[in-house]
Amino acid sequence: MTPIAHTDKAVAIAPQVFWVGALDPAMRNFDIILRTANGTTYNSYVVRGSTGVAVIDTVKENFSATFFERLESVCRYDEISHVVLNHLEPDHSGALPELMRRAPKARLHFSPQGFVMLKGLIDPSLLEGRMVTVNTGDRISLGDRTLRFFNTPFLHWPDTQCTYLEEENLLFSGDFLGCHFCDARLFNDQVGDFRFSFDYYYAHIMRPFREHVHNALDLIEPLPLELIAPAHGPVLREKPRDYLARYRGLSGSVLHGAETRTLLVFYISAYGATRRMAEAVASGAEEVDEVRVSLYDIEGSETGPFVDLIEEADALIFGSPTINGDAVKPVWDLLSSLTVVNVKGKLGAAFGSYGWSGEAVPMVEDRLRRLKLRVPVPGVKARLVPTDDELAQCRDLGRQTALHLVGRAQARTIDMAALG
Repeated sequence: MTPIAHTDKAVAIAPQVFWVGALDPAMRNFDIILRTANGTTYNSYVVRGSTGVAVIDTVKENFSATFFERLESVCRYDEISHVVLNHLEPDHSGALPELMRRAPKARLHFSPQGFVMLKGLIDPSLLEGRMVTVNTGDRISLGDRTLRFFNTPFLHWPDTQCTYLEEENLLFSGDFLGCHFCDARLFNDQVGDFRFSFDYYYAHIMRPFREHVHNALDLIEPLPLELIAPAHGPVLREKPRDYLARYRGLSGSVLHGAETRTLLVFYISAYGATRRMAEAVASGAEEVDEVRVSLYDIEGSETGPFVDLIEEADALIFGSPTINGDAVKPVWDLLSSLTVVNVKGKLGAAFGSYGWSGEAVPMVEDRLRRLKLRVPVPGVKARLVPTDDELAQCRDLGRQTALHLVGRAQARTIDMAALG
């Protein structure tokens, strides 16, 4: 099959709608954290109407030459009346300054949250009178074509939006419903198998914003859809609703009903002391009937399955011994993996044994706070083998965290002198 995008010409994806993006098959890491074994694409689109032309997104700056070649194959610059940026990140806006210079009649449309980002890309004084913020329900007319906007923030930046071409039932979805997968055949019914790339992209880009994914799906699912044109990866023209359904499934709850409160205790123990503390913490939490408690020894374990559990859990308690003035590596590995899920507002706590200085507990507590968890109960430290009194403190740590979880914790009296 001929790779249709291996040309400097635009590619028609619908009547008078064209792909004018760029291929980057050599890309192997995106934004440092994403592996891209199949490269990526920077998808830009042109919509021709009877009274004007709209450009939807641009490309990464070092692919500008290819972008302008394809753009020039379907329109003149003086025909461009509108430029839409569904997302202002540099891989979508790299060619924007030059495009606005070449298309002096074009007005730039972006979400209300995008103005601050725009100032970092281009001098706003150069676009005076040409910038328009749009929100859900706003429309622009191209004569016989109409573009409607949907504000979909945090998919995956505050400024993201989707643009819908009403006459063709075509959604320009931005990063939403995209993936890093480069195949010059372009369309999902012609390219290779990209299911892994689609799910991987969701897991690393969209998963932390699951609530916002639900909100966007609520906006998009009622629309008639013949084609979804994302900012990265294949154009979804065969069964486009399957991809909405996949997002709905990926972002759904997989463990239990919302009425169940769950508390997870993770620990690693060098000589058994932290293990005994962990068992006491779990025992204390189990005294609260409305809370389901699980205890996990993470020594030698993969972090991936735990991340799935954590995403659904309501409270997380971590136990680590202090070794060389630090918490141990498996605990840090698990904590660092939490950047791919939304843990904001969950409850957190820490405990652990130590021989000399005991830094692990406050270090873990600090990390939990930086991840936006609430840490309402002070951690517990035990020198070497925990005493009966220290194990009682551990049981109280678990019990008090569980009580906070169900809204039955007693208000704390703060000793101001201790804060000094």
